[in-house]
Amino acid sequence: MPGTKSIGAKPAPFASRLQPFVDSGVLAGAIAAVANRDGFIAIEVVGLADIAAGRPMAQNSLFWIASQSKPFTTTAFMTLVDEGKVSVEDPLEKYLPEFANLRYVAYEDADAALLKPVKTPILVRHVLSHTSGLPFSSKLERPTLDLRPLRDRVISYTIAPLLFEPGTKYSYSNEGTNTVGRLIEVLSGQDYEQFLKERIITPLGLRDTTFYPNAEQLGRLAKAYKPDPETGALTEQPIDQLLYPLTDPSRQPMPAGGLFSTARDVSIFYRMLLNGGIYDGKRIVSEESLNQATSKQTGESVDANYGFGFAADDGSFGHGGAIGTNTSVDRKSKTFTIWMVQHHGYKDDAGGAINAAFREGVEEVLANAE
Repeated sequence: MPGTKSIGAKPAPFASRLQPFVDSGVLAGAIAAVANRDGFIAIEVVGLADIAAGRPMAQNSLFWIASQSKPFTTTAFMTLVDEGKVSVEDPLEKYLPEFANLRYVAYEDADAALLKPVKTPILVRHVLSHTSGLPFSSKLERPTLDLRPLRDRVISYTIAPLLFEPGTKYSYSNEGTNTVGRLIEVLSGQDYEQFLKERIITPLGLRDTTFYPNAEQLGRLAKAYKPDPETGALTEQPIDQLLYPLTDPSRQPMPAGGLFSTARDVSIFYRMLLNGGIYDGKRIVSEESLNQATSKQTGESVDANYGFGFAADDGSFGHGGAIGTNTSVDRKSKTFTIWMVQHHGYKDDAGGAINAAFREGVEEVLANAE
């Protein structure tokens, strides 16, 4: 089948299942892969990266990986834990004093809200695990999330009250991970973006992992699509969380969700994780820090499976992105799956069927790899 490639498995276990969705106009295009610590076991592409231009999806197509940025940010942060510059049990205000004397919403109805001082200060572990009580984003981060310097955005987080007492609940928060990025700046004395390059991107040789795709990379960008609510036809959509043009030098890095990347680069990052923090003979982060980050850190009383920057439970860890990308590690088989797609939903609730087809392809790949 044109545009597909399978390594070490029967021909096109993914594309044979996914092509019907492309043919019916439900799915624009995607990359599906299974890998282990040594590399890809199978990788296939299907469909188009740009429908209007007729540009096929390719293995080096670029994707906005959105919240898949969180594992990159928190792994970089854990290198500072390794160096003894910070403990996850430290109060956040020790490094960012603007987080002192916070209040949380103790009661709220349609007419009023009761605010109370927090009994427990936000700890570093809370912003790493979405248990800080910080909301998703602040008013300063509108209309897009990449307009202001990280320092200013983080200060704005302290203006609004917390959603709850720190450590008592889980609420997914871009503010929390952006605060981790600001912590990196304060602790390292470097800009967050430069630190991420030096600790993660450059040592791993990630060629296309960036907040600022250049002209050549944008030529490989997979366009994002959304089904028309009336006709169901796929219509191209901008990334509404980011400022256009994407080459605008005024755009600011977003630790919680600003990265663009490729299947290759994402696979290298996760290969390093499966190798206990080592890639190509180089130690990137300690195994102890990785074990902590990729295990549940939300507390026994909180019904959410999240580590430090990773969704995590006993069987798996990984992360997804806002418009479809996802990477998930299976602890038992020591393999991981990569799903690269740019879709704001699917017509006729086809998302479940597409996911089932992908999972069937994974099972076939792993069965043939045994």
